[in-house]
Amino acid sequence: MQASDQAITYGRHIRALATLGIPIIVGQLGTIIQGLADTIMVGRFSAHSLAAAGFVNNIMVLVLIFALGYSYAITPVIGPMHARGEFENAGKALKAGLQVNGALGMVLFLLMGTLYFFLGHMGQPEELLPEIRPYYIVVALSIPIQSLFNAFKQFFDSIGNTRTPMWIMISANLFNIVGNYLLIYGIGPFPQLGLLGAGISTTLSRILMLMVIYGIFTSNEKYKKYHSGFQAKGETTDMRRLLHKLGRPLGLQMGMETASFSLCAVMQGWIGAAPLAAHQIMTSVGSTCFMVYYGIGAAVAIRVSHFHGVNDTRNVRRSSLTGYLMILATGLALAITISTFITDICAFFTDDTDIRHIVVSLVIPFVLYQFGDGLQINFANSLRGIADVRPLMRYAFLCYIVISLPLSYLLGFTFHGGPVGIWMAFPVALTLAGALFCRRFLRKTRTMAAG
Repeated sequence: MQASDQAITYGRHIRALATLGIPIIVGQLGTIIQGLADTIMVGRFSAHSLAAAGFVNNIMVLVLIFALGYSYAITPVIGPMHARGEFENAGKALKAGLQVNGALGMVLFLLMGTLYFFLGHMGQPEELLPEIRPYYIVVALSIPIQSLFNAFKQFFDSIGNTRTPMWIMISANLFNIVGNYLLIYGIGPFPQLGLLGAGISTTLSRILMLMVIYGIFTSNEKYKKYHSGFQAKGETTDMRRLLHKLGRPLGLQMGMETASFSLCAVMQGWIGAAPLAAHQIMTSVGSTCFMVYYGIGAAVAIRVSHFHGVNDTRNVRRSSLTGYLMILATGLALAITISTFITDICAFFTDDTDIRHIVVSLVIPFVLYQFGDGLQINFANSLRGIADVRPLMRYAFLCYIVISLPLSYLLGFTFHGGPVGIWMAFPVALTLAGALFCRRFLRKTRTMAAG
């Protein structure tokens, strides 16, 4: 890729972002479908299993999102290398990325293993603990595997091949759904394991994803040009240091955002099992919207990194603005659709009338936070594309920890807003974060253009 003398039209940017983003969206929606299938199948098995899954998943997602964010450091490193044709260096960066993310996965697994011994002291209903504990352990075992897959996926995305990870994720998710059916309900020769069966199936599907993506990279002729760097025995300390430098702020930014949702699940559990189950249903629905925005945002990061690699600041800005307009239009359509059909959507998860009533009450804060969520996703990814990620950590701490969590407690308990009050903090925090990310990106690119 070479710098353009004039800005590419918005139409071309839309087509390019759609080409990159749609496979990412489809792959991520496949993951969401996996989560929805887990939730639906577990919910049909028992309401207690649904609540237990909600608690564990909201803790685990905090760690998995942090690991995913850490792997995002690969895009601003490999993307510019690919744009400049530095294929050997890109292979070296992949090797370093696997080392960094593999080590991170093991650290996170050990931390979650330690947390296991404190599950009984987190204020959750006592009757849920026998289901929470084994499910928690099995899912925790898959964290290092998922971290390694994340590194490979970011490599493929960074070189503009977003379709291969998409097909891998879809196939693994189908495998997981079948595994759920067999192991949750005990079909044929398989034992009825309930929630534990869902955890085993999830872990096996993640192992399958890693095996397949590694096999494709090592055996496909298209990736031979990266193998010399990937197989080189030279030291990767400098590259690992760079990936750590970029990965920490990205992981913490996404982790703190997720914490504002995950720790609210703990607050919902303080109220009771029904609010916790309702929270799980709405976060599953919300994750669908998030992954659509994320797919467009990831495409923005890839395009921005390529233009940044050849010093084309004009198209860096135009790619970002185009992505935001696409997310805005998509968010409006999703908000209208989900708010219209929320009763029908809820019926897929549970027949419990108390849970359904709480889910319907959460629609207003859900719709309100969609626009702030899209704003922060787009401009966080724009900053990632130009490797300006350190401010993300500071802004995320302010919005998601200093503001969102205390506000959730204040509105939910001090002012007796209950489950809805806990959720009303999300629109405030996400919109503020998006505004700060946007201001930083515009200021940074204005400086780049002037220089």
